[in-house]
Amino acid sequence: MTSSAPPDPRDVGIRVRGLRKQYGDRAAVDGIDFDCEPGTITGFLGPNGAGKSTTLRILTGLADADAGRALIRGRRYRDLPAPSREVGVMLDARSLHGGRTGIETLSLAATIAGMPASRAAEVLDLVGLEGAGRKRVASYSYGMRQRLGIGVALIGEPQVLILDEPANGLDPEGIRWMRLLLQDFAARGGTVLLSSHQLHEVQATVDHLLVIARGRLVRQGLLEEVVSAGGTRVGVTEPERLVAALDAIGAGHTQRSDGLVDVPLEPVQVGRLALEHRLILTSLGAVETGGLEDTFFSLTADPAAPATPALVTAQEA
Repeated sequence: MTSSAPPDPRDVGIRVRGLRKQYGDRAAVDGIDFDCEPGTITGFLGPNGAGKSTTLRILTGLADADAGRALIRGRRYRDLPAPSREVGVMLDARSLHGGRTGIETLSLAATIAGMPASRAAEVLDLVGLEGAGRKRVASYSYGMRQRLGIGVALIGEPQVLILDEPANGLDPEGIRWMRLLLQDFAARGGTVLLSSHQLHEVQATVDHLLVIARGRLVRQGLLEEVVSAGGTRVGVTEPERLVAALDAIGAGHTQRSDGLVDVPLEPVQVGRLALEHRLILTSLGAVETGGLEDTFFSLTADPAAPATPALVTAQEA
């Protein structure tokens, strides 16, 4: 008889289970679960206030969860013996000290990470700032600060990257550079989790998606599976009761002017929901999707707001 050993938790770059965080009477994060595996780039999407930034702050030790686990290579961020050697983090490049030069910023980061002094110049060249290393960060454009922030994240040669809005401020050449950098990092076995409101760039960069709305994950999976899964267009005799049932399970939905409701569920799931709530179905059909943008709005539509929801920003609560 053969037995298999349990998987090494370090084999999973990022693991989140049952994560919850409450602010007053609002659940910022409401019991989410996901994994980010080595060799993948996962896009983390959600509208303003969805809980995305709260999740990233818990992952990186800047906030405490009320319940659940958020682990990086099997440990909480605060329990990592040398965090910057395990995970590179960039949550806000604007927080970089403006009085230091680029090379000083990277040299300090290298010292903290226990890396050789030569690593600073190596990373400065990697992020395309070799000509600006002696300039003070205060004189950098936003795009240059983004490059430097990515450099700080990479300084310790980590296995995991967590980046919040890394493409902000980058010009088209810079965005292409970042995309190739992250794809090469993943190809060498690294794990990347990135948030962005630039949906077209996300679609060109990532291979997995997490979509969060109202503190809950409403869809996750391979990029092509999420984008191709347009959901179900539902007709019922009492649409308001269907909407209430969807709200109760945290499922995003879009109410159409013709009385039909688009939901991110499979027809069999809709059928079970209708049976549970004794709803009378009048029609079921597939929702055709035009790409990630259509999918995003379909999944994250706020039933309480008639207007199209705003895309996520770096200032999300």
